[in-house]
Order: sequence, then C-alpha cells, then structure tokens
Amino acid sequence: MDERQKKLLKEIVESYIKFVKPVGSQALCKKFKLSSATIRNEMAALEKLGYLEKNHVSSGRVPSELGYKYYVDNLMKPKELNGEEMLKLQTIFQNQHLQINDAITKCMEIIADLTNYTSVVLGKNSSDNTLQQVNIIPLDNNQIIALVCTNKGIVENKKFNIPENIYMEELVKTCEIINKMLIGTPINEVSQRLEFDIKPIISKTIKQYEAVYEIFYDAFNDFTKNSSNVFFSGKTNILKQPEYDNIDEIKRIVNKFEDESLVRKIEENSDGINVYIGEESEFDPNVTIIKSKFNINGEEGTIAIVGPKRMEYDRVIGLLEYINKELKDKEY
Repeated sequence: MDERQKKLLKEIVESYIKFVKPVGSQALCKKFKLSSATIRNEMAALEKLGYLEKNHVSSGRVPSELGYKYYVDNLMKPKELNGEEMLKLQTIFQNQHLQINDAITKCMEIIADLTNYTSVVLGKNSSDNTLQQVNIIPLDNNQIIALVCTNKGIVENKKFNIPENIYMEELVKTCEIINKMLIGTPINEVSQRLEFDIKPIISKTIKQYEAVYEIFYDAFNDFTKNSSNVFFSGKTNILKQPEYDNIDEIKRIVNKFEDESLVRKIEENSDGINVYIGEESEFDPNVTIIKSKFNINGEEGTIAIVGPKRMEYDRVIGLLEYINKELKDKEY
C-alpha cells in the first residue's frame, strides 16, 4: 500500500465511523484534489487488497475487518482526552476512600457514558479464589450469618434461620473443622470436599448433621454463584448503534451478554491495550472489543469496551491508556 492509499484508507475509515455512510469517490475528490476516476481506481485497489468492501445498496465502500485492523495498527493515533473527560476520571482517582475495584468500575461507568458503548470489568472469578476462613455470627431469633472469606479479599455473607433442634455449638464446631481442613481449597471445589471430607466427620459427632451440612453447603454454593465478578455498564448502549436495527440482531447480542461463559472470553492475558475486531473477538462477529488487563496490588482482571466494528478507536484507546496510566501512578 502506497502513501496515497494509506491516506485514503484513513479518511474512509474515519468518515464511516463518524457518519455511518458508505464512502463514494465524489466525497474524496475535493479533499485529496484528485479526479473521480483516480479515486475510484485507488478505492478499487484497496478493495482488491481486502481493506475495503463494496456496499450492496450504493457505489460507496466501507472498511473491512482487515481495513479496520490496518487502520488501528498503522494509521490511527490515540486521541487525547478533552477537559471534561479528564475531569470526570480525575474525580474518581482523587477519591482516596475508593478501593481499587470500585475505582475501576466507576471509571468504566464513565467511559460507557462518554462513548455510548458497553464497558465490562472482569475480575478473577470464584475459581481463582481459595478459602481463607469461614465464620458464624449468631443473631437474635434463631438466626446466624455465615461469612465466607477468600485469599483475594472477597467476603460473602448469607443469613440463615436455624431450626430449633440445631445447637449453636454444633455449627461452631463444624465451622472449626472446615477451617482446619479446607483452608487453601479453591472455592469451586469446597462444596465437593464438604460432601466427601467434612460430612463423614460431622456425621459421627453431630445429631442433625444433615441440616448442619446443608447450611454450609448453601453458603458456599451462593458464594460461587455470586462471585463471578463481572460488571457491565451501559449494557444496552450497543443496541443504540445503527448496526443493531432489527429485533433478531438485538436478541442475539443480548443473549450473548447474558452468557457468562461467553463473556468470560473477553478476559485479556496480554499486556497493553489490545483490539479484537469481528471474528477475532471470539464474542460476536459484529463487534469490536478493546481490552486491557490490570494487576494492581494483587488485584487482577480485565477492563474492556464493546462496540460496533465502526468504533471510535482513537477515542476509546486514548481513554483506556489514561486509565491504565492513572492506575499505575496511584496506590490503593
């Protein structure tokens, strides 16, 4: 690709991102001071190279996935934040009372609002946590709270009504056995070990061992379900994009956002800010996902923006670069 073709491709990509209209030769003649025939020839060459696609309803061209990828890798420069964007994000980072996870989530909420795309924060899920401690807190009226704590600092609690035939001493004793035998066990394996390791032991010393077992089983089962650490902001923003203009397309993307196993594929393992367009997103062929992993004071995860392939790449990458820099500069 020569320099003129690069400039043409950059203009076509940015025009289509902004106006969502196929770009024809007439629109480019004045800007590049070239004849319509020359522009058409260059566009045909770019199409032959795979960087442009012909639109079915007009003579104009639109960027292909390869065209977007070339644009991102070779032609685009991250956009600097304007004053309003920087002020909104700085307000979050200057709040010394926020924990790292809260700061990240609030920043991604702001980006979703600013860009009108969907933001995702993926923390490590429950399978990446190991059991650190279980506690039983007695309440009035035959109630308790079961606290489950992990090595990653995640704490979940659940309130239980205790049948009259179960004594608090039995719950405390079971809790002590769990803490002695299961510390360090991955959370998603605890329920199985309760069944095969803990239940046989308490069956010999506790009369209502089945009921006691069920209390702890429910506590861990709820923890596993509630500790996926997937946070969306602006989940419906993507539906405002013209690419999603029919009910079948809307249903399809909504169902994908509800599928946690699919959402988990958004997780990023590589350093830096990475762009996945269309099929390479492994999420949906009609979206772009721009994502970055973070590892701050032992807290690991992924931040991501999901939008159409016709995304404002320069703006989104500029925003994520700013967040990454601020996270590295701050201590939480």
